[in-house]
Amino acid sequence: MAFLTIGVGLLITKVLETTTIGASDQGVNEELAGSRTTFWTDITDVMSGLSDTPVIVIATAVLVVVFRLVFKRWNESIFLVVAVWSQSIIFLLSTVLAERKRPSVPHLDPAPPTSSFPSGHTSAAVAFYCGVALVLTVHTHRYKILNVLWWVLGLGIPLSIAYSRMYRGMHHLSDVGWGFLLGVVCVAVAANALLRHPVIRERRLRTVPTAQPS
Repeated sequence: MAFLTIGVGLLITKVLETTTIGASDQGVNEELAGSRTTFWTDITDVMSGLSDTPVIVIATAVLVVVFRLVFKRWNESIFLVVAVWSQSIIFLLSTVLAERKRPSVPHLDPAPPTSSFPSGHTSAAVAFYCGVALVLTVHTHRYKILNVLWWVLGLGIPLSIAYSRMYRGMHHLSDVGWGFLLGVVCVAVAANALLRHPVIRERRLRTVPTAQPS
């Protein structure tokens, strides 16, 4: 995924930036910038802040401890760390090599030293919020209402953050789109390694009949 992300970033900056695809990408930001209102500027400021680096780091650290205490094992804690930090490493490598400029519209936030592709706020939001939703779903899979709630929040927050980053002029549509995909892949890979197999083993153990004393 790291090589693919870097490759796509270079393709955008070296080939597609000056094509109609690049112009369409820029057009989305111009349309959003032209329709800004005080209300949505305030809302997107709050939403974007939900994926600021300090927020994600602190929230991840807290939930690592909480998951360990509640579930009595390390799988969920390690899963969340792997999902969040793997996307972060890929994001940092890609942004250094791709060096994509941010949208040519007024920026509502200070531009961090990293470049525009991919959106680190979006990938981190997917890794963290979808990762938490997946952990909760694994342990509440019998309760459909709860599972729906987890995923409404787990997907709704990252999507809102992705929109907020575009609205605030910090990322192109392709930046947040790839950031979302990056987060999904990191969650899926980490879950397959750390969540799926332990859960399968536990369910099999529950179905094995216990020997009755003769």
